[in-house]
Amino acid sequence: MGLSTLHNVRYRGMATCVPKHKVSNLDCPSSKTAERERLARNIGIFERRICPEWQCFSDLAVVAAERLLAELAWAREDVDALITVTQSPDYRIPSTAIILQDRLGLRHTTIAFDVNLGCSAYPFALHLVGSMIAAGTIKKALVLVGDRSGSVREPLFSDAATATALEYDPAAPPVHFDLNSDGSGFRAIMLPVGGHREPAGIQHFIPFKDATGEWRRPDELQLDGAAVLSFSTQRVPPAVKRLMDYAGAAPESIDYFVFHQANRMINETIRKKLGLPPEKVPSTLHDFGNTSGASIPVTMTVRIRDELLTRRHRVLMSGFGIGLSWGTALVEIEGAIFPELIEA
Repeated sequence: MGLSTLHNVRYRGMATCVPKHKVSNLDCPSSKTAERERLARNIGIFERRICPEWQCFSDLAVVAAERLLAELAWAREDVDALITVTQSPDYRIPSTAIILQDRLGLRHTTIAFDVNLGCSAYPFALHLVGSMIAAGTIKKALVLVGDRSGSVREPLFSDAATATALEYDPAAPPVHFDLNSDGSGFRAIMLPVGGHREPAGIQHFIPFKDATGEWRRPDELQLDGAAVLSFSTQRVPPAVKRLMDYAGAAPESIDYFVFHQANRMINETIRKKLGLPPEKVPSTLHDFGNTSGASIPVTMTVRIRDELLTRRHRVLMSGFGIGLSWGTALVEIEGAIFPELIEA
């Protein structure tokens, strides 16, 4: 896809829902306190939100969507599409989006399907749904983005779900995109067990000690930190510059640069490479950790919601990670609905 522009697509609003339960990255046996404090400082994450066992991503997504629909005053029968972008489906089959179509009381004619994408999800999701609107096939749509990817034991990931409303509007400003994929790096972030390539077996549930002395299981997420750091810091800054050049937007004309919240080192390296002032680059790493595909809207809700409600803002959104994939969107937001952060 690379560079592209969509017309007639209005960003109408967004709502974010996180679990009530908070987990501190400093909670650990006293013998490891200094080690944990050093780790938290390095990754920039001190607190995270974790779902209880009974709560799914879809449960958070329903709450966010219900709140957004209510504040937009959208009738259920007017929603033409419901697209869910997650790597945390309720079931392997059927599609979570179709289940949510029923839970939200949407029409049977509503287009509903899932997309499997993680940290880069938000720009890709906006382009996918925006393209359907720009083509004139639908008028109003909801896109639900997020994951249940956190665990009490590991210090990086957190849980969240977001609902974004897009609408056909001939007066809407153009939305610019730069979307990219490089599957040669798919092993950098992967869950190797459970698909048809390597079906889950009893051997995958036996814990083992990794090189750091931590207990892990073969069926858990595998993350090559060095590869992810290299990919993110080398690919994202040029992509951001390329999109700004394509859109004819100087950095000073953009109000906020909202990046996927990977970790402090990655995000600070990207910011410095682009020469951006900290006040233009909001972060939620400290309090919410890495919320996967939801991290861009989470950051918008928690850090710049009040500003977005006051006047028109140009917001550059950049997601990057699993795949490997990286996407950037430049969106003008005015008159949109942004409910306060929801806890459920």
